[in-house]
Amino acid sequence: MASAPDILWIVTTQWRAQACGYAGDPNARTPAIDALAADPRTVNYAQAVTPHPFGPFARAAMLTGVPSPENGVRDYWDPLPRCAWTVARGLAGRGYATAFFGKWGVGERDRAAPLVGEAAARVPVQREARGGFGWWVGFEGGFLLNDPWLHGDGIESWERARGYQSDVLCERAAEWLARPEAASAPRFTVVSLEAPHPPYHAPVPSSGENALGTTRSTELMLSPNVPRGGEAEAKARRELAGYYAHIAATDAAIGRLLARVPPDTIVVFTSVHGDMHGAHGLFRKGWPHEESVRVPLLVRGAPKAGASGTTRSADEPVSLLDLPAMALAWSEGRAWRCPNERAEISMPSVVALPHQCDRVWRGWRSATEKRVFNADGSEWTLGE
Repeated sequence: MASAPDILWIVTTQWRAQACGYAGDPNARTPAIDALAADPRTVNYAQAVTPHPFGPFARAAMLTGVPSPENGVRDYWDPLPRCAWTVARGLAGRGYATAFFGKWGVGERDRAAPLVGEAAARVPVQREARGGFGWWVGFEGGFLLNDPWLHGDGIESWERARGYQSDVLCERAAEWLARPEAASAPRFTVVSLEAPHPPYHAPVPSSGENALGTTRSTELMLSPNVPRGGEAEAKARRELAGYYAHIAATDAAIGRLLARVPPDTIVVFTSVHGDMHGAHGLFRKGWPHEESVRVPLLVRGAPKAGASGTTRSADEPVSLLDLPAMALAWSEGRAWRCPNERAEISMPSVVALPHQCDRVWRGWRSATEKRVFNADGSEWTLGE
């Protein structure tokens, strides 16, 4: 019997499915991810969705395979229950060495504390609250896209890591994968990046091999559904200039990581949710529109499901909820087959933060359509 494969998840934040070169976005400079998408071993789940277009809900669902609120995360501030089954626990039970690097996002937080900055970045995640990962280095949040604070295994108290966050975390993951003792068992590794989440004005690498340049806001090509001539367009242009700069910088970091990953590793690239960026005059996430709910999902090197599994693009109604089941199937050398006729999507509760969705809703996505319903059962008309 063949040995179980290494599995790597690369998870970003607020990276909508449309914002990749391979997806046709003229603003996106993503050569590493484009190369991943073009690899003959890669399946592009082109209609993949997040189960909940908001961080804690989506992360809890992705780790457990159980949607919110059933997984225990009912409210934005709820931590993932310490006893929850997670994909890390499931794979550890099958002999995997498991490691997590970066943003946790489902830990215990003070409701009165700021969400951005050093205080938020230095909220400790206790060992028993790390989802069963055997090696864990990261932070709860804070959105320090440069010089992040890290704690966890191999670090006494806290460490200020110098550099661009995506570079730092991808390098830590590469170093862990290169350790001889880490190769004694199959490895499941999660690299969880905050970029390209706000603050969009945060600096990106600008010298040496990381020189990326910037896109002027006036040169950006906006979607037709961004209202023109007013504040929505002006704000979208301001934000997107930084957004695409962070996408380019994070793509470069991912490319360097992938160059050091063993070639037979199963690689997953995705995001926990998207961002509206002025579409329909709306901003941020939580909304049921495509810009918020549809996420990139590339899978390279997974076992194929017969002739139908050789496709380079798949339109099945796949969700981040499916990732744990995928990983468990791959750990046994089996192909994962989409069991869904439709992927459920919802906002379990209203998050009282600026610009976010202002209501609870529930809906679903099939291979051919998407429908969304308000809490009273009436249908939400989504528009184009």
